[in-house]
Amino acid sequence: MNASRANLQHRPFLTPIWLTVLAAFAAFAVALLCVWVWFTANSTTVIVIRHAEKETATAVDPPLSPAGEARAELLARMFGDTHGVGRLDGIYVSDTLRSRSTAAPLAARLGISVTVAPNNDSKRLANRVLSENSGKRVMIVGHTNTVPELVAALSGRGDIPGMDEKDYGVMYIVTVPRIGRANVLRLNY
Repeated sequence: MNASRANLQHRPFLTPIWLTVLAAFAAFAVALLCVWVWFTANSTTVIVIRHAEKETATAVDPPLSPAGEARAELLARMFGDTHGVGRLDGIYVSDTLRSRSTAAPLAARLGISVTVAPNNDSKRLANRVLSENSGKRVMIVGHTNTVPELVAALSGRGDIPGMDEKDYGVMYIVTVPRIGRANVLRLNY
C-alpha cells in the first residue's frame, strides 16, 4: 500500500516538469522553423522576353536585323549594370541564332556566359531556372510561342495572352517568392 501511495505522490510532481520540457522543446522547434523561413524566404525574379527583330529572309535560323541589333544593345543598356542592385545573375536562351544574338551584348557587358536551354518544354525550363537561381535575377530569351508558356509556368497563371509575330518589345517580369504567389508585370520596351 505504501508503494502505490508513493507513486501517486511523485506522479503529480513530475508531470509539470515533463510538460514544461515538452513545451520548451516545441517552442524551440517553432523558433527554428521561423528562423529557417525568415532566412530562406526569398524571391526569384525572372525577366522573360522574346528575341529581337530578325531578318525577314527565308533562312531556317535568321540573324537579327539592324533593328534587332539595336534592341539587343538597348537590353544591354537597360540590364547591363555590372555592380549594385538589380544585376542579372544568369541568362537563358534557346538554341537559335536570333536568341543568342539578342542576349550576346548583355552577356558580354555583364561578363557572364549564356546558358543555352531547349525551348521545347517550357515547364521544365521554368523549373530548372527556379531551382538553379533561387533568390537571384535571371533573363530568359524565348520566342512568340514560348514566352507566354514560360510566364504561365513560372507564375502559375493561366491568363497570359499570346504574342503576335510583330511583338518584339514585350517584356514580362515574374517575381516568384519561395512562399506565396508569383507576381507578373508586363511591359513594353
